Amino acid sequence: MTLYIAAYDTELPGCLAACRKIVITHRRYEMPATFFITGETLENNPDEYREILDDPLFEVASHTYSHRMLRNHPLCGPAPAEPEVRREITLGKEIVERVFGRPCLGLRPGCSFVEGLVGAPKVLRMVKEAGFRYVSSQAWGPDYSLPAPLNTPFTYAEDGFPELWELPCHGWHENLLKDNNRWGPRRLVAFPPTMPEAIPSHFLERPEEEFAINRVFIDKAVERGLPHVSLIWHPWSLNAFDPAMEMLDLTFQYVRDRGLEVGTYADLAERCEKSAANST
Repeated sequence: MTLYIAAYDTELPGCLAACRKIVITHRRYEMPATFFITGETLENNPDEYREILDDPLFEVASHTYSHRMLRNHPLCGPAPAEPEVRREITLGKEIVERVFGRPCLGLRPGCSFVEGLVGAPKVLRMVKEAGFRYVSSQAWGPDYSLPAPLNTPFTYAEDGFPELWELPCHGWHENLLKDNNRWGPRRLVAFPPTMPEAIPSHFLERPEEEFAINRVFIDKAVERGLPHVSLIWHPWSLNAFDPAMEMLDLTFQYVRDRGLEVGTYADLAERCEKSAANST
């Protein structure tokens, strides 16, 4: 059965107030989530984040230390020198573990990439040496278009790291779907589009419109029998667009009505590891 994973890239000061609202909705639906949080964000408010996210429902994973690129990105800029890339990877993990007193299993790079970390063995070695079990770094369509396809998990065996899993995310970077980054009408979709039913004719204006896009990906993942479906959400952007968190209510109720299993990226990583072990 398809596992639904709610996940949040938590990276800006405005995320704290948003997360307070988000966790209320999660607890109402008993809905797990993974919060990928930058070390800097956590350093600035460690007690506050521990108070709201230290809950069995939630996995807290790393979103690097300061959201600098781990490899060159055509939209978000170049990666820094290797020592700084290592610092982004290791320090982000260390801060999560220090604040929450539990292992940090996963890493989502800032902005993410079309191919994830495929073809970046030096970065993958740093990730492995830091002790991560998975990365979630594949989050774009062809040529950095949106939406991100419904890609399925894979290992980095071809790059020499068979125990390290890539657990992709799907759909739109919702902040871009609403123009919350103020990029304006910049190229975002591929031509011809691979999923035209998930491409609105305008920037979103209402929570119901966002839910309608979410439903496309949830339905397709279930119909195809995919291992998981997980959308790309940012607390600061959700709160700016929908302070009542109506979209979360609509989406979580739909997930419950469809009878999907729910969990975290750590849960998905465990499933993938067990499946791989059983197939050998």
